Amino acid sequence: MSRYFCTLFFIFFLVIMPLHVSGETADELQSSLDSLSAKIEALDREIKEYNDKIGKTQGEAKTLKQALANLEARRLLLAKEIDRTRLRITEAQKNIVDTQGKIVVTQTTLSKNKEALAEMLRALVHSEQIVPPFVAALSDGSHLSDTIDTIKRGTDISHAVNEKVQELSDIKQTLSDQKKTYETNKQKLESLNATLTDQKILVEQTSKEKNTLLVQTKNKESEYQQLLADRKRKKGELEVEMLDVESRLKVIVDASKLPKYGKGVLQYPVENILITQYFGNTPFASKNPQVYNGSGHNGIDFGVKVGSSILSAGAGTVIGTGNTDTACSGVSYGKWILIRHMNGLTTLYAHLSVIQVVAGQQVVSGQKIGLSGNTGYSTGPHLHFTVYASDAVHISGPTEYKSKVCGTYMIMPLAPRDGYLNPLSYL
Repeated sequence: MSRYFCTLFFIFFLVIMPLHVSGETADELQSSLDSLSAKIEALDREIKEYNDKIGKTQGEAKTLKQALANLEARRLLLAKEIDRTRLRITEAQKNIVDTQGKIVVTQTTLSKNKEALAEMLRALVHSEQIVPPFVAALSDGSHLSDTIDTIKRGTDISHAVNEKVQELSDIKQTLSDQKKTYETNKQKLESLNATLTDQKILVEQTSKEKNTLLVQTKNKESEYQQLLADRKRKKGELEVEMLDVESRLKVIVDASKLPKYGKGVLQYPVENILITQYFGNTPFASKNPQVYNGSGHNGIDFGVKVGSSILSAGAGTVIGTGNTDTACSGVSYGKWILIRHMNGLTTLYAHLSVIQVVAGQQVVSGQKIGLSGNTGYSTGPHLHFTVYASDAVHISGPTEYKSKVCGTYMIMPLAPRDGYLNPLSYL
């Protein structure tokens, strides 16, 4: 057999022969992924139905029965979301396995194609064309037909080399794409595992909230109504008290240190933007002096369901976190985070269910810092977002502000009224 035919056979053996990968076959893996996708889509529909149902009762529960029903609906929704997250985790794991298998096949194909190309090049270098073919044709005993055959074989190999070079380039691009897909799936898996952890925490918190409510009300409607009335009263009194405390703060805001107002100075702290309460003397604030004492709303509210990701509005440093419910349950910010940015602004995120940063931590713009909730005084799940002039705001010390209303020391952000800025001037 000539060197030319040996080369072609070698290339066929390297490139055409099938590769076998252990574990699930490609078809079995794809079938499994299709099945998972169908289950996830079914859960998506169920979750949407739950969200629609809960969305109709987002406001403050007016009866104990409604409050308990809301908590149960939230628990059922979380259970469905956990089921979906677990399916997505399995899907991501299978996609990783699938991509790993493809990478192995592609790397093997790439290696064998390199070997085939090397053999082609050796065939060209060591072919019978050591001397120019027409010169060889003039030598004794040579035939023109043999020379033409030699030229044709050389041309065929050269053409095959060019094709193989292009094929190698395509395979390398495929390998690069597969590696990117692998990294994307790994990141997705990490994110899903974090989401699952969050959801489990929320389930536990929801159960505790329900049990606490039953204990506080003794499962009696009259006790629940008394609880609501007491919270509203304390909220109003605490607002008056805080206005007095903040009015005595001797801080002068230096406007020159503030950024020029405009869109994009800060980013929105939630992914789905639905503003339910604006800054200042809004109609709701004016009509509800028991809630805002007629002094206006010191931030804006975003309507988001419990457990939504809360994002840092900009790069900066977490200067404090806290939970006013530990000192005076249900009458103020609940769980909160305060972040000082590098542009003269400081932002507050309140009524959270979960805090995921600590004081002193550096954060980047858009970083997840916690989960939305319904803690503190809240007439429904939302994020309360306040923007301060950084020079004006501080966190009250452990013995700085003792509330006469609650009889306890309050650890929370405080600022004079002119230290509060309209968030929409910067978002």
